[in-house]
Amino acid sequence: MKKSGVKRLAGIIPARYESSRFPGKPLATIGNKTMIQRVYEQTLQALDLVYVATDDRRILDAVVSFGGKAVLTSADHKSGTDRCAEAASLIPAELGYSPDIIINIQGDEPFIKPEQISLLISCFNDRAVEIATLARKARPGEDIFNPNHPKVILDSKNNAIYFSRAAIPYYRDAEVYEWTHKHSYYKHIGLYAFRTEILKKITLLPQSPLEKAESLEQNRWLENGFRIRTAITEWESFGIDTPGDLEKAKSLFEK
Repeated sequence: MKKSGVKRLAGIIPARYESSRFPGKPLATIGNKTMIQRVYEQTLQALDLVYVATDDRRILDAVVSFGGKAVLTSADHKSGTDRCAEAASLIPAELGYSPDIIINIQGDEPFIKPEQISLLISCFNDRAVEIATLARKARPGEDIFNPNHPKVILDSKNNAIYFSRAAIPYYRDAEVYEWTHKHSYYKHIGLYAFRTEILKKITLLPQSPLEKAESLEQNRWLENGFRIRTAITEWESFGIDTPGDLEKAKSLFEK
């Protein structure tokens, strides 16, 4: 697969050990490999430089054991973005330079497609782009009302206007089952990329009212005037949040 032409990229995979729904999730196995190894290897197909950012020595040792790069970060971070920002501040000491763009890859998506990462990076061909993410157009008849699947509305240049757990916009003159037939609704895919200096800035911002209302940190960035360019992907993401999700992932892997 062809690497992106954008210079000085670094992929960072935040991975914490403690999880209320699935403790030790990064070290759960799918086939003969841990989940974190599968995410790492998928990411390496799109990026030359990848780090795992973890708060736990067990995860760090596991990454080093399969030949990966990892940094130990604070256990106090409230989000993967915050952990990613700390890792971005640590890796220049090893690299001898600071990457221009940081790609934040979810540590619980072992089937992430390298093409999605490359699509995300392509957003930065526009020098005005500060932050980038992905979205997928909902199919006609698809459920857009599940609050666990955030939605995003876009402007004419594919910049995000707002992220919500609700189905937005409200389509006034149609029954709800008709909405996806009448209008384009976009489901957010939680993969991000940041110019490094922007990543540092957004992690210093206090929580915002819209972020608190929706429990979506992207709204903090929008509320403070940052723009988020959104590329449209055809692929759905599959995150593993519970042991039940892991069993589903194992069945997909076996196929």
